[in-house]
Formats: sequence, structure tokens, C-alpha cells
Amino acid sequence: MSFVETEEQQALRKSVAGLGGRFGHEYFQECARAGRKTDELWSEAGKLGFIGVNLPEEYGGGGAGMYELAIVMEELAAIGSGLLMMVVSPAICGNVIARFGTDEQKQTWLPGLADGTITMAFGITEPDAGSNSHNITTTARRDGSDWLLTGRKIYVSGVDQAQAVLIVARTEDAKTGRLKPALFIVPTDAPNFEFQKIEMELLNPEKQFLLFLDDVRLPGDALVGSEDAALSQLFAGLNPERIMAAASAVGMGRYALGRAVEYVNNRTVWKTPIGAHQAIAHPLAVGKIEMELAKLMMQKAATLYDAGDDWGAAEPANMAKYAAAEACVKIVDQAVHSLGGNGLSTEYGLAPLLNLCRIARVAPVSREMILNFVAQNSLGLPKSY
Repeated sequence: MSFVETEEQQALRKSVAGLGGRFGHEYFQECARAGRKTDELWSEAGKLGFIGVNLPEEYGGGGAGMYELAIVMEELAAIGSGLLMMVVSPAICGNVIARFGTDEQKQTWLPGLADGTITMAFGITEPDAGSNSHNITTTARRDGSDWLLTGRKIYVSGVDQAQAVLIVARTEDAKTGRLKPALFIVPTDAPNFEFQKIEMELLNPEKQFLLFLDDVRLPGDALVGSEDAALSQLFAGLNPERIMAAASAVGMGRYALGRAVEYVNNRTVWKTPIGAHQAIAHPLAVGKIEMELAKLMMQKAATLYDAGDDWGAAEPANMAKYAAAEACVKIVDQAVHSLGGNGLSTEYGLAPLLNLCRIARVAPVSREMILNFVAQNSLGLPKSY
């Protein structure tokens, strides 16, 4: 791992930042307030090759890796237009299909995932199986050459803008015991597949949904990979999910910090900019330090993942997500506080981040479950639950 990014990676950062600058936080908030999607930004990012930068070249992707996709996520978030579906569609679903899908599945889905013309959601969490994925009850059973899926999912992002959902289920003969996830591509227009929006107090164009699957009939080739692959296939999607969550939080923290620094450099009280006062400057400096440390762990996780070390990437991916979330929440809070009353005004656009930044602490996995993971797997402590 080099601490100096390649010329290609530096150019990618610059290009994505340039694209984000043409849309920006105002565009993102306008879309959210109007109840419309960031379709223009998504489409342009797809045409420029940013969305599928991690996917194989032979299927229309950029042939790079999670490091580069994290760059895209971070730079878009840093300009105030973080796209949640970047975490889901190319990172989780794209990686899983690219690694475990059949040739036909790759031909069908990857070109669209790469250029953004196809968006795929991801369903794992259930109303009675949140952090405990071993309690998943969504079941797939054979019916001739077809599969029938029955179950419920909750907090599934962007179903209303997706053409399909990658569903985590368990086969009928594996309904008890340890989870052996089976992954299925479910078109959102499939009969007996329904979704319902969850009302959230978040200013975000991308929405959350409940899913209802009642004997949804799927062809045999809807199964991605093996039905007995245990957790290996899931790691191929969940490690990128955590890396991208960290990238989003780092980018959001950069945005908030940038707005705060600009303000305290210009806001003058008692003949000096308020940024000269240590009570203002030091918390922002701490935020910068903690954000950069989180970014380093994110880059380590992406580098290990791109090297093919799924298990080796798990620890830094979880640590990066934890550290980035904590840093982002602190930075956003300090940025709002640094602006005083203006921090809560619509004009400065920081107040909506108070809610948005909290997502990183609870999703895609809570900070407490990450601490459990580190305690058990990194420190060798007894399982506490």
C-alpha cells in the first residue's frame, strides 16, 4: 500500500470533484425537498464511468477496485452530494455479481450497473432480524426448476429507483442452525413483490422501504453463486458496504469542515476572525485529525479487499466505518456550533447534516456491533451475546 495515490487516482479525484461542483449541496437539498431523485447527477456520473469504476472492463466497468469507488463516494459527499445508492448498487450488488455470478448474470446486470442505467437495491435486514443476521427467516424453496421466495425485509434503500433487489435468504433446508445465505436477484416488478416507503425524518432524496415477498416466483438462474456458500459470498458485499459507508462519512465530514472553516475565517467579532480563537480552532483541528485517521483505515481496507483478502479486509473495513462515523458526527456538530445561529439556518445548509450524519453510526451496522466484532475477532474476548 502506497501513501501516494497514482496519477490515475489523483485524476479520478479531480474529475469527480469537478462533477460534484456542477451539482453541489444545493442541488442535493433541492432534490430532497422536492421529493425527486438526483437523476441528473447519477446519470452523468454513470456516463463518465464513475459509478462502475470498480467493475470489470469486459462488462463496461472501469476495471479498477474498491479504492477507486471509495474515491468517487468520498469526493461526491465532500461536495455535499453523497449518493447512498453508490454504496448499494455498484459496491455491494456489483461486486457480488462480478465475483460469483454466472456469465449470463454478468452480461445481464453488470453493464447497466456500471453505467448507471440499472440500479440494484440490497435486502438483508428483517423486522425481527436486525443485527442478528442468523435469525433471517426469508426463505427460498424449490418449485420444479424455479424458486419461491417468502419473507419480509426492512430498511432497504432506493427500491423505488431500482430495477431489482439482491435479496439475502436461506434455503428451505437451512431454516435452522447457522446462517448459510443464499442470494437472489429479484426484479422489482415481479408478481407478489411489494414495497412500502418508511417515513423518515431525513432530508435525503433516497428513501427507505419495507419489502413484502409472498411466494415470489423466480427462475432457477436468479440464484447468485452457490446456495451453500456459507458467509463467503456475503463478505464480498458487506466489506465494500462498510468501506463505502466510511467514504461517505469522510466526505460528509470534509464538506461540513470546509463550510465551518470558510465561515470562521470570515466571521469577525471584536476585530478578529473567530477562527483565531482556540475554542473554535481546536475542535475543528481535532475533527480534521480524526477524519484523516479514519480515511487511512478506509484506504487500508480497500487496498486489502482489492488484493483479494476478504477476511483481512473485514477488520479495517469495520474499524474504518466506526472511526469515520464518529469523526463525522463530531465534525458536523462542531461545524453547526461554530456557525452559531447560522448553523441552523437554511441558508448555510448544515442543519440537515445533523440527522444525516447519524446514519453512519447505526447503518449499515451499528457502532456497538462493530465494537463486538473487534472485541471478539481482534482481541479474542468471549462473545457477549
